[in-house]
Amino acid sequence: MSQDENALQVEELVKVYPAKAGRGAPVRAVDGMSFAVRRGEIFGLLGPNGAGKTTLLKILTTLLRPTSGRARVLGCDVVAQPLEVRRRISMVIQESAAEMFLTARDNLLTYARFHYLAAAEARRRAAVVMEKFHLTPEADRKVQDLSGGFRRRVQVAKVFMVDTPVVFLDEFSTGMDPILKRAVMGYLREEAASGRTIVLTTQVLSEAEELCDDILIMNQGKEVARGDLYALKLLSRGLYEITMTFDQLPARIEAELARLQPVRVHIEDNTVELALKAEEAEVLERVSALARLGHVLKVEVSGASLEDIFIELLRGPEAKS
Repeated sequence: MSQDENALQVEELVKVYPAKAGRGAPVRAVDGMSFAVRRGEIFGLLGPNGAGKTTLLKILTTLLRPTSGRARVLGCDVVAQPLEVRRRISMVIQESAAEMFLTARDNLLTYARFHYLAAAEARRRAAVVMEKFHLTPEADRKVQDLSGGFRRRVQVAKVFMVDTPVVFLDEFSTGMDPILKRAVMGYLREEAASGRTIVLTTQVLSEAEELCDDILIMNQGKEVARGDLYALKLLSRGLYEITMTFDQLPARIEAELARLQPVRVHIEDNTVELALKAEEAEVLERVSALARLGHVLKVEVSGASLEDIFIELLRGPEAKS
């Protein structure tokens, strides 16, 4: 991949936080990360809490200096050229706050002016964006008077006010209802199709599964896996998702499930969902064994979801043995 095709280029990036008050050991929040992101992609950065995702985003958006290594955004070094980087990006960091004493509308207008948008154009875009995010009824209310969910809408709506080529979103859907979240996911696809590069973190793995062209899973500051959804599924070949609905949940079902050692299991009412690591020929045998416990109304067997893959890749070696 040539440098010109990359929106992001990260090389051996390290961020170490010193021990607090002389106690404990330093924390390597980012530990030698290297990757590139193509222009116009939706790139998903996934990992458990404490994996280093937000630290990495803060480095890429010039809010933190790395301990060592190098990162470039559209060819601009995040340490040597921070102002050039900021001119090319917009961002929503998880704990970042909107301007609490401004109205929702003025938050959008102020953000647009920071990016040198003309006043008339800023007002036009603000009207469009507020409609998209269902903010119009709240336009003249101060953000401090809005609920947490509406504050989040104001934060995310800002990045749709400007045309920066790279967008960083940290847990963008927090506090959004399902209908609005679905709409925003559609907006993000449209932005990527127009050429914007979108880098997002999310704990909602179904969002990443639907949105992302490329996914990097990290843990303890390091890369665990990288690729599109198909490539990640190849890493977890032999992982199956099984759903079984009984007319009445069998009494011995929990003991039988424990014996199978599933990657994940969820029981709700009379339905059992599990992710199972097994050879293809063994899957039907194990489904049959479960079916003999009671009267089965419905059975579905499919390949692993991103959630299953995520759990499998992050399990310790002792859990996989």
